[in-house]
Amino acid sequence: MNPKALIAMSGGVDSCVAAYLMKQRGFDCAGAMMRLFENEEAGISREKSCCSIADARHAREAARKIGIPFFIYNFAGEFREHIMRRFADSYQCGKTPNPCIDCNRFIKFEKFLARARLLEYERIATGHYARIEEDPGSGRYLLKKGLDPAKDQSYVLYAMTQAQLERTVFPLGELTKPEVRAIAEARGFANAHKKESQDICFIPDGDYANFIERFTGRVCESGPVVDRQGNILGRHKGAIRFTRGQRRGIGVSTSGERLYVCATDIQANTVVLGTEDSLYSQTLTAEDINLIPFAKLDKPLRVKAKIRYRMPEQPAVVEQTGEDTLRVSFDEPQRAITRGQAVVLYDGDLVVGGGTITG
Repeated sequence: MNPKALIAMSGGVDSCVAAYLMKQRGFDCAGAMMRLFENEEAGISREKSCCSIADARHAREAARKIGIPFFIYNFAGEFREHIMRRFADSYQCGKTPNPCIDCNRFIKFEKFLARARLLEYERIATGHYARIEEDPGSGRYLLKKGLDPAKDQSYVLYAMTQAQLERTVFPLGELTKPEVRAIAEARGFANAHKKESQDICFIPDGDYANFIERFTGRVCESGPVVDRQGNILGRHKGAIRFTRGQRRGIGVSTSGERLYVCATDIQANTVVLGTEDSLYSQTLTAEDINLIPFAKLDKPLRVKAKIRYRMPEQPAVVEQTGEDTLRVSFDEPQRAITRGQAVVLYDGDLVVGGGTITG
């Protein structure tokens, strides 16, 4: 009997090709779309999100061409609590979260995997550009970068556990995006050249503050914009509208040096501005950590580290400072290290692990 796999199909070209490749590898497959939220609740039309009618149609049509069953599972309640509420709460605490990491962590590789196991599927597969290998020496599962450097998504997967890595397949890990599109075109998939979305799925217009106000029912209050000495420079329309390193849209005119957001004090409802050099730090701390090649870091380790998805890796030393904490010391100061974002650690193509930046 062939091994069974449940494929997460969003309606995009990547997940549909992943389903096709899994079928070609001999898996007994089914495709499943996760309905993550009601579009009206997020304040967007049905045609402008990852849960749109068009997306469902593309996924269903691809599944039919591949010759596999297709289902839609409703995870809206879980997504609301673990992703949307977590996002809103983080911003209201002065943090800048990455909901794509949280979605992978709490929905795709927790709730979706649990559903697959309940239905007796041995594996799940997604359209992520990353690779999973087993280390024959330690017996641990390793997460590695996708071979296409332009599409590598290992940064948003660093929180995957050993149990999740063991049961997950990334069929696109050794392919480039053009190769994936060529496969989709050859199979007649309607989404072969579908445009990719760069937005947060439940905030496609990028207006985080508007979403948070609508989601929480609380209107952002105006407050002072100050310099690092506490001098009032102007007024803002809600501290959650600002993030560290921001320069545009501050609404304050000065005749001196360019000023940037260097901090937000949510309790005082204050936005603090500083000069460019005030944004640079050489160390950070992180909590809620996950290590992949080993369970614990026994001594300092040379790594390359990323503090944002779209940035080059930077040389650093990482040391574990507690059961669930890390300190990362960079060779060179880094700009706008931001609370709530993820730091992800690499050794070549290997993902060492990562955590949530606390300071």
